[in-house]
Amino acid sequence: MQKTYSLKPSEITREWVVLDASTAPLGRIASAAAKRLIGKHKPTYTAHIDGGDYVIITNTDKLVVTGDKNVTKTYYRHSGYPGGLTETSLEDQRIKDSAKVLEAAVRGMLPKNKLQDERLKRLKIYTGEEHSHAPQKPIKIGVND
Repeated sequence: MQKTYSLKPSEITREWVVLDASTAPLGRIASAAAKRLIGKHKPTYTAHIDGGDYVIITNTDKLVVTGDKNVTKTYYRHSGYPGGLTETSLEDQRIKDSAKVLEAAVRGMLPKNKLQDERLKRLKIYTGEEHSHAPQKPIKIGVND
């Protein structure tokens, strides 16, 4: 009789991977990063154990979006006071901080549970090509890997 495999916390192995944000659209990069952070690409995936990898995303200043999302996509935040709603377009947010655009996209694709914060801590985002994680020997992957 075959039994369902369940990953144990002592068996977790994490890799370091690099995604280039200039090679694919925003949603494809975010979903690839979320899949790696969750660990769904591994045969040992277990829903209640955080077995995902470290993800480094580079070149967020060269982020690609399709259609007219630069103008129509809007980010909202509220100060908590009446009339305190602030709207920012994707174009303005990219000029201010392009890393926040990608972080918000990845956060939206992760499950809303108690593992979300730990997974986001393993997401490293850089605006340029350079990153400080060379000693970890990260593997450069594409969106479809």
